[in-house]
Amino acid sequence: MGWIILIVVVAILAIWYVSAYNGLIKTRTYVQESWSQIDVQLKRRNDLIPNLVSTTKGYANYEQGTLKKVVALRNQLTAIPADDHQKTMAVSNELSTTLRSLFALSENYPDLKANTQFTNLMEELTNTENKIAYSRQLYNSSVASMTVKIQSFPSNIVAKIHNFQGSEYLQVPEEEKTTPKVNFDDFK
Repeated sequence: MGWIILIVVVAILAIWYVSAYNGLIKTRTYVQESWSQIDVQLKRRNDLIPNLVSTTKGYANYEQGTLKKVVALRNQLTAIPADDHQKTMAVSNELSTTLRSLFALSENYPDLKANTQFTNLMEELTNTENKIAYSRQLYNSSVASMTVKIQSFPSNIVAKIHNFQGSEYLQVPEEEKTTPKVNFDDFK
């Protein structure tokens, strides 16, 4: 009778251990998959940039510095090692800001703004930027789930045994957290 109880207890512990291990694998996979979604959207944006630059180049001859910066940031982004998420997002944020300034420049060029190809590219890039933002939220959510599993008892025991490591959250750069100064006198 004592052996049966011991066997049942060992079986329950084995089932719990396997379940905890599989849960950790599952959340780690979600983190990797959510980063992959960011990567896919960054690639999509990078693929659109040459078309945007070539379309814009003919209209905005005086804005060559902005176009060169977009191309340089795109090239820099593709050269970053795949596992350096923070640097990837930092360069991506800078590229997003530069693209926004390029879109703002289109206001100075009515012919460019009326160009169907440019308008379609702007729309595609805007959609892609939105998907990147959503993917970042999904990534941080997946990292949070992984962190909870790694730090919560009793799954933290299994995590420690198998050396599961958490991932860093994607952070918003400090300069993007500041509120822009607005002079309300300009609106009078």
